[in-house]
Amino acid sequence: MSVIEVLKVLVFGIVEGFTEWLPISSTGHMILLDDLIHLNVTDEFREVFMVVIQLGAILAVVLLYFKKLNPFVSLRSVRGRDLSNVWALGNFAAVKKHTMILWFKVVVACLPAAMVGIPLDDWMEAHLRSSYVVAAMLILYGILFIVVENRNYGQRPAVERTGQMSIQLAFYIGLFQVLSLVPGTSRSGATILGAMILGCSRSAAAEFSFFLGIPVMFGASLLKLVKFGFHFTGAEVFILLFGMVVAFLVSVYSIKFLMSYIRRNDFKLFGYYRIVLGIIVFLYFGIKALLAFWA
Repeated sequence: MSVIEVLKVLVFGIVEGFTEWLPISSTGHMILLDDLIHLNVTDEFREVFMVVIQLGAILAVVLLYFKKLNPFVSLRSVRGRDLSNVWALGNFAAVKKHTMILWFKVVVACLPAAMVGIPLDDWMEAHLRSSYVVAAMLILYGILFIVVENRNYGQRPAVERTGQMSIQLAFYIGLFQVLSLVPGTSRSGATILGAMILGCSRSAAAEFSFFLGIPVMFGASLLKLVKFGFHFTGAEVFILLFGMVVAFLVSVYSIKFLMSYIRRNDFKLFGYYRIVLGIIVFLYFGIKALLAFWA
C-alpha cells in the first residue's frame, strides 16, 4: 500500500471522528470526501469501510462515558451505603439500577430505526445514497436547527439530564432517529433536534444521542460485515483498523468539544454550516454532472 493511500485513510478517519458526533452529517462529509480523494479499493469494500470506520468513533463514547454506561459494580464497594440503587448479583457483584434503566431506554429508542433500517437497508442504499439527497437534507435540517433554537430561546428545558428522560420520551426520540436513515440527515442531528423539540436540554439531547449511537453503529457495522462475508485482504484489514483508530482518537476530542461548546452556545452555528455545506455539495456535484454531460 502506498503512502498516498495511507494518508487518504488518515484523512477519512479525521473527518469521521470530527463529524460523527457533531450534528452536521458524517455521511455527507464522507461522500464528498470520497469523491475528492477516492480510495483505491473495490466498491464493495468501500461500502463496508464507510460504515465500519464508525466503530472507532463509538469506542470514544464508551471510553468517555464508561463510568456512566457500565452497569456493574463490586458489591463490596457499596456495602455500608444505600443499596436502594443497586441489585445484588451473588456475593460479589451488583448492578446499578439507574444504569440498567438508562440502557433500557437506549434499547427502546433504537427499536424504531432497527425495525425500519434492517429490512430497507438495501433499498435505501440503492435509492437514497445520492449526493443531491445528502445536499437537500443538509440544508433542510440546517434550517430546522435554526428554527428550533429560535423557538426555544429563553425557555427552560423540561428535561435537564438523561436520567430524567422517561421511557416514552426515549421512544419518541427514537422515532426521530428513523429520519437519520436518509443520508445527509445526520444521526446525531436528527436525535438531538428531536430531543430538543420534545423539551430536552442541549446537553441531555447530545448525551443521549451519543448513547444511541452505540447499538446503532455496532448493529450497522455487523450488518455490513455479514453482507461482505468477512473476507478481507491484508491491506483491507489495515485500512479498516487504521481508519478506526484515527476516528477514535479524533472522536474523543470532538465529543469533548461539542459538550463544552453547547454549555455556552446554541446549535445555530451548526445549522448555518449545514446550509452552506449543502449548497456547496449541490453546486459541486451539479457542475460535475454538467461537465460530464457536455464532455
